[in-house]
Amino acid sequence: MDPLSDVLSLLRPKSYVSSGFSAGGEWAIEFNKQHDRIKCYSVVSGTAWLAVKDGPPPTCLKEGDCFVLPSGKPFILASDLSVPTVDSSTLFPPPQPGGTVACNGGGDFFLVGSRFAVHGKTAPSLLRMLPEIVHIRKDSERAALHWSIQRMITELNERKPGSDLIAQHLAHMILVQALRIELTENSNHDLGWFSALADPGLGLAIQAIHSDPARKWSLQELSACAGMSRSIFAQRFKERVGETPIEYLTRWRMLLAVDRLENSTDPVSSIALAVGYEAESAFSTAFKRVMGASPRQYSFNRQGSAF
Repeated sequence: MDPLSDVLSLLRPKSYVSSGFSAGGEWAIEFNKQHDRIKCYSVVSGTAWLAVKDGPPPTCLKEGDCFVLPSGKPFILASDLSVPTVDSSTLFPPPQPGGTVACNGGGDFFLVGSRFAVHGKTAPSLLRMLPEIVHIRKDSERAALHWSIQRMITELNERKPGSDLIAQHLAHMILVQALRIELTENSNHDLGWFSALADPGLGLAIQAIHSDPARKWSLQELSACAGMSRSIFAQRFKERVGETPIEYLTRWRMLLAVDRLENSTDPVSSIALAVGYEAESAFSTAFKRVMGASPRQYSFNRQGSAF
């Protein structure tokens, strides 16, 4: 798979609620405890302000806009950011598929979308690889999502047999489409893995790592994939991603290993070989350095007490 598909697959997002939200008058809602979820929505009507904690400047959302919050950071959604906030837990009931939550009677602002739950020890690391906010506002870009969004609205409203499952699959499509649009159309010069993936040269090197993580990649081979000299590639990769290419390769291998430890009964020796380590001892040393515990400790704590 490609790197973006790899990351989303390890996150294993599950759309535990697809619903609508309607607000009227003046309102401001603070969404805390977002560390285990991704939010993906489309504005059907009205306008609102979106502010992500420790993120970019507040964004004005308008009719037709789509936005994704993949980083798991708290955020505020409001008619006016100067309005005192209320916690989302006081307004939103426990997650249930379908339906619409209303604030102040609704009518002025309406959005539809999904909240995705993500699980596993690697989720925080994987979420940090994604952008803090994806805001899709161009007509040409929104058109790519229009059918999925409109179909979701229909499923939420009509509640026919199978509507919940269809809405869930549509929500996954919207999530992937939005991230793909951001990657191909809205790439900028911000730092981070997602930005590096959009870079023509660095993206090819990351693609090479993901296509064969068990290979004994050298800095020279990866720089050749990127079409750069070794020194320029190493410098640019470190500046954009925050770690060296070999450090990234090692960390990605460990994330793959954690996924196998969590979701399979494969022995440590087999997992070590699958991620590029012929010696189990070398794999265990690298795993402990990156993950903070040995593979066997991690596996034991997964089956017993929390790690």
